[in-house]
Amino acid sequence: MTSPEIAGEVCHVAHDPARRVVQPDKARLLARLGRVEGQVRGVARMIEEDRYCVDVLTQLAAAKSALNGVAKQLLESHARGCVARAARDGDGEVAIDELLAVLRQLDGKAFD
Repeated sequence: MTSPEIAGEVCHVAHDPARRVVQPDKARLLARLGRVEGQVRGVARMIEEDRYCVDVLTQLAAAKSALNGVAKQLLESHARGCVARAARDGDGEVAIDELLAVLRQLDGKAFD
């Protein structure tokens, strides 16, 4: 995977809601999220149809796994792009701290 292209004020670790980054695999991310969206709609349909609990839970686990796949892809892109750039620019410690904080938010579940 190549590092993302940088556009504007990208990869700055300051908490600025206007931060933007060009996702190198945007189409793939959106396709994966579209599948997750379909899975979640399917789960809702299963609940509406009073489907067996274990079947619903199995589909929820599949949707969760798919979301974890999106998280893994984004984490890799961030590490190879934004964090690597910050390290080159002398802001590596801050970027690593931010990455570790987001990993804690994910509670390690992206690595199951």
